[in-house]
Amino acid sequence: MRYLSLPSLNLSPARRRWILWVAAGALLRLILIVFPRPSDDDAGVYLELGHNLLHRGIYGIADGADLTPSIFRLPGYPIFLATIELFFSSLWQNAWMNAVFAVQAIADLAGGVLLAAFARRQISPRAAEIVLALAMLCPFTAAYAGIAMTESLSVFAVSLGIYAAGRAISAAREGRRDNWALVLAGSAAALAMLLRPDGALLFAVLAAGLFVYTARQPSQVPASRQLRPAIVSVALFSLVALAPLVPWTWRNWSTFHLFQPLAPRHVNDPGERVNLGFYRWMRTWSVEYASTGNVFWHVGAESIDLADMPPRAFDSPAQRDQTRLLIDEYNRTNSISQDLDDRFAALAARRIRSHPLRYYVEVPLLRVADMFLRPRTEAFSTDAFPIDLYWWRWSDHLRQTAFAALLGLINLGYVAVAVWAFVRRRVPLPWILGGYVVLRCLLLATMENPEPRYSLECFPILIVAAGAALSGRASSPGASAR
Repeated sequence: MRYLSLPSLNLSPARRRWILWVAAGALLRLILIVFPRPSDDDAGVYLELGHNLLHRGIYGIADGADLTPSIFRLPGYPIFLATIELFFSSLWQNAWMNAVFAVQAIADLAGGVLLAAFARRQISPRAAEIVLALAMLCPFTAAYAGIAMTESLSVFAVSLGIYAAGRAISAAREGRRDNWALVLAGSAAALAMLLRPDGALLFAVLAAGLFVYTARQPSQVPASRQLRPAIVSVALFSLVALAPLVPWTWRNWSTFHLFQPLAPRHVNDPGERVNLGFYRWMRTWSVEYASTGNVFWHVGAESIDLADMPPRAFDSPAQRDQTRLLIDEYNRTNSISQDLDDRFAALAARRIRSHPLRYYVEVPLLRVADMFLRPRTEAFSTDAFPIDLYWWRWSDHLRQTAFAALLGLINLGYVAVAVWAFVRRRVPLPWILGGYVVLRCLLLATMENPEPRYSLECFPILIVAAGAALSGRASSPGASAR
């Protein structure tokens, strides 16, 4: 009897380990998808926008029987949801959202592989494997694969941008231009901007980084001509990145007579009043996620309890009484009138005049620290294991506190090792990677509603930096050739 023999895959030990890391990452994301994830109002908005666009041809939110065009969310994620619904709702009628989660999980895994490829080229093969392991086992990026929000695709866009920029800059070091890498980098920036307005940060950093790193390469041509390759590279990148925004910008101009290439900062449609005074007042004291949950999210829907505000929200007993009067007036209707908003603005102005250093330096720094260092429990609360907003009250829920503390330690590990790598100058292309983190921190410092998920897009940089630190080698060009 003859036996049929299958050809050997003949994989190297390193390739086998890469496959195992990716398999472990896939298993982690599958587990997180299987368990019911927390619901969020943003997810409902994205789903309605996508559904209305697919079935009624209008990108907007219904108000009763009226469905009017909207501008307050970028179209990238709703179009993604509408596409999945179009292809999978007939096959998977009652559970087509599982296809959304599967695609997001694949994107997250692909992003980790791209980061590892970047590390292999820019640092070393050892660093690449460490980066792959950190990306595959990162619980914070993995958790959002099972939530209908933009985070997974936004993180993928950052990872793709880092990989493509690294590839383009490596080509420039060799005296050539990698047009395919520039197209990929532009596509990453376009995806980031179509998902969230803060995606413009990725565009700005990649454009500046490509110009700086390409222009500074050794060249035998006269100095007057050394800028030409950099200008051409940035022009191609920018063309690819900005072209997808043209239809959206034109739609907003033709529909609303408004030049709006991204989305409004305060998530409002044209003509809607924004509570700018209230938001400014919150920025004088709001630094933590608990304040977002107990105060910011209650506006327009629920009453606000003065006891949920920290002591830093009041400079004196008299100011506490004044704040109570404003909150009591809000609680009577659960809405903020123009007059009430003006009084919040006046209170904010007095607080800023009394403590300008606190408003412009201390509170923004604390806000950014909270978004980076908080245990990120918001993505892991399930119906079977809800995690309280005040997770640190161990006497009320010891298991929740222990789990939150574990998440906090894991998060701190990623952040601390990455910071050490930047301090020791081990991070490759620091003007791109470090520049993105700095710009994002500056943006997060201005927000009145701190949420840990807003810092999630920095995790691709943290993972690469941590891989550079743990590999034991400083970054160097041409690492993949070693």
